Amino acid sequence: MNVAFIGLGVMGYPMAGHLSKAGHQVKVYNRTTSKAESWVKEHKGSYGITPAEAATDAEIIFVCVGNDNDLRDVICGKDGVLKGISGGAILVDHTTASAEVAREIYAIAQGQNVGFLDAPVSGGQAGAENGVLSVMVGGDDASFAKASPVIEAYAKSIRLLGEVGSGQLAKMVNQICIGGLVQALSEAVHFAKCSGLDAEQVFDVIQHGAAGSWQMANRHQTMINNKFEFGFAVDWMRKDFDIVLSEARKNGARLPVTALVDQFYADVQAMGGGRLDTSSLLKRLEIDE
Repeated sequence: MNVAFIGLGVMGYPMAGHLSKAGHQVKVYNRTTSKAESWVKEHKGSYGITPAEAATDAEIIFVCVGNDNDLRDVICGKDGVLKGISGGAILVDHTTASAEVAREIYAIAQGQNVGFLDAPVSGGQAGAENGVLSVMVGGDDASFAKASPVIEAYAKSIRLLGEVGSGQLAKMVNQICIGGLVQALSEAVHFAKCSGLDAEQVFDVIQHGAAGSWQMANRHQTMINNKFEFGFAVDWMRKDFDIVLSEARKNGARLPVTALVDQFYADVQAMGGGRLDTSSLLKRLEIDE
């Protein structure tokens, strides 16, 4: 298919690459043009100078940018996707954003006979690079049926969860789980060290039992080694938690642990760790060590 990919960050760059490897004709756009030029040199495809240019003639346009305002700009702005898109095309948004902005853009897209799916992903940079992301989707059956076989190029799991906005709400559930798990893992690593245990041996045993998780399997060793440069940054997690807590205020959900962990991440930011990965929660526990 002719597809476009808007946003070549740590996630979008490899995701667009998997689309090219799967045989699709890919036209990319990135705010920093040199990044788009590098992508074209590495993969078959081309790039547009604006989102509108990249979207021209594309049957599916994928977007993966930073936040709600970035999303509005690249889709609805002066040179946005909707200025170049054709009727009958589908917009697939992989940005982690609010459910509100997903519904807003869906309504605008409908006015141009354009399909829209909110489809945030989980799996981090490694998942994008290896093509094994989990994709949570909100939208209608027809758009999902057309887009999902293409999304499979970089996904191990794709699920339509309901109407537009459902994908973003599911991603909020994902981030709530991660925050609590990483804080618990940080406390466990800290406790093991303070107890004089060989932390590596302890986690090698318990990761295969009831306490095991993806976070434990993939982060306990780097945390023990005080290495925090492996993926999703604290600054981005706080952005996501802001979305989560805002939605909770609307729907009445009580999230005391999430709110507390959000403040712990604020502590890490104050320590200069905004670009460290989310497992750096451990650093605030070991500040005096």
